[in-house]
Amino acid sequence: MWCLWGLLLCEALLPVVVISVQVLSKVGDSVLLDAECPHGFQVREAIWQSLWPSEELLATFFRGSLETLYRSQFLGRVQLHGNLSLELGPLKTEDSGNFSVLMVDTGGKTWTQTLHLKVYDTVPKPMVQVFTAATEETQAPNTCQVFLSCWVSNISDITYSWRRERTMDVDAELHSFFSNGQLLSVSLGLGDQDVAYTCIASNPVSWDMATVTPWESCHPEAGKKKDASTDRVVPETENPLV
Repeated sequence: MWCLWGLLLCEALLPVVVISVQVLSKVGDSVLLDAECPHGFQVREAIWQSLWPSEELLATFFRGSLETLYRSQFLGRVQLHGNLSLELGPLKTEDSGNFSVLMVDTGGKTWTQTLHLKVYDTVPKPMVQVFTAATEETQAPNTCQVFLSCWVSNISDITYSWRRERTMDVDAELHSFFSNGQLLSVSLGLGDQDVAYTCIASNPVSWDMATVTPWESCHPEAGKKKDASTDRVVPETENPLV
């Protein structure tokens, strides 16, 4: 314990240089928090800590010995490597937080690095549903006006985007977006009967997608013909749910 107090005292009394790094990962993965120091900085001692949401000792390097036996929320999930980088995993969402490594060189100079770890959930396959903007009787026979709704349940920090198949993206002049991209308004004509739309749900570390053909919801008879080979009749009230 005296070596730990000595390191912390160095941090308080000696000039400290601090750099900050952002690290992203996802639930179930392992992440390597790199201990980087200036060229020529010969590390004599080092201490890894979690700073937020709670302050806990994670690992130390002292007199050439690596130590990772401190009790913390990472007990059994932390490993200190020979290059002083700290490996954490498998990760949980509650592992997100701030970490620091304090290093002291052979001349007594200190170097502190702060790392901000953000752990995201893996994005599951999104759900896509088609809603007709008018009944089949009230809209023109050669048109199809629908809303495409896309969502991922119980996951935060999700970004939604749409792709019209066989094209790079959705033409904003021919479509309208609502609810931060979760809802797409589409107007189709006869030439768009087989056109499919793909919703892409993503966060900074993962993504998934789902595809739907909206014309079949406006004109279910078209869907019945397509399913004739399987002897399956699509009810007129059925909307495709992907």
